[in-house]
Amino acid sequence: MALLEVKDISKYFGKLQAVSDLSFDVEKGEIHSLIGPNGAGKTTVFNLITGTYPVNSGRVFFKDEDITGLQPHQIAQRGITRSFQRTYLFMWQSVLDNLMIGFHMRRHVGPIKQFLHTTGARKENEDCRGKALEIIDFMGLSALKNEMAGNLPHGHQRALGVSIALACNPALLLLDEPVTGMNPTETVEMVERIRRIRDTGITIVIVEHAMRVVMNVSDRITVLSYGRKIAQGLPQEIRNNQEVIEAYLGKEG
Repeated sequence: MALLEVKDISKYFGKLQAVSDLSFDVEKGEIHSLIGPNGAGKTTVFNLITGTYPVNSGRVFFKDEDITGLQPHQIAQRGITRSFQRTYLFMWQSVLDNLMIGFHMRRHVGPIKQFLHTTGARKENEDCRGKALEIIDFMGLSALKNEMAGNLPHGHQRALGVSIALACNPALLLLDEPVTGMNPTETVEMVERIRRIRDTGITIVIVEHAMRVVMNVSDRITVLSYGRKIAQGLPQEIRNNQEVIEAYLGKEG
């Protein structure tokens, strides 16, 4: 069953066509990777799915609902969240405080009641704190929960960014280059985190340049070149696809 369906979407920036008539689907429960050379349109696709950019044509469906044209917060409320190429954190706040901020999408008590520390507000804060600690533990950051985000090693900062996305309780998690800048040990740890996230029932789409990671973690792969889909299939099929090799994989050697 397709959780996400992208149908014939296109995006222009002036006369530049960044994405051209792109269609692909993401099955519920899979890890699906988008790959392609720099400038292929991968991050633009994420921005179109999440409503950051409006599409010029085509439609995006999530859980059979047409979400084309919705605002980013409306799409996030429906269950799509993301991480970014750059790590956006509150560097002078603790790991736990960063997670608590990430829970704002799930709060039901209004800001006035929060300010007045009503019984409902205190109960909601306690619930959010408990769930934040669960995510921190799940992501292997328990020993660092009181550490300022700015003091964390790069790999842990990336993990915290993913943790904040998880705080929104997504059904679909979009990870934009989750292992960028990581050393081999950090990369292995992040791959393991990604697998564990999927094992909880969260569907994942990854944009990533590290081909060993992509081939190791993906159930299916969609390949873009100049904003167009040139291939889609299992990792072994993509590895052996001559057009993919010429457009992207062969350039790494």
